[in-house]
Amino acid sequence: QVRLVESGGGLVQPGGSLRLSCAASGRSFDRASMAWFRQPPGKEREFVASLTRSRGWTNYGSSVKGRFTISRNNADNTVFLEMNALKPEDTGVYYCAAGFNLILSSVQTQGAYAHWGQGTQVTVSS
Repeated sequence: QVRLVESGGGLVQPGGSLRLSCAASGRSFDRASMAWFRQPPGKEREFVASLTRSRGWTNYGSSVKGRFTISRNNADNTVFLEMNALKPEDTGVYYCAAGFNLILSSVQTQGAYAHWGQGTQVTVSS
């Protein structure tokens, strides 16, 4: 129902900024809530940020709160992740995800999202 394609990853210096995009397609996109997860090298995938579809509520992982911002464009077909004050610990593969009929308490869990993009690499290094 939903196809997701991430872009915008790359190499950035510590303290720098980067903006990731997730292009979505499919008839059910307007009913989906969106999220970003990341997987550092050799580590488990972790929650980064989420944005509910109907009300626009946001949630952030504790390690990125105050530095990252999730948003949609006005056409409702793309979700963004603005990353500021980047640290080497932010390095990893970033994935966008879409889910339906979420409850608020589940937004940080991988199991809440049925559709996933292929990921885009972010490397923070001097």
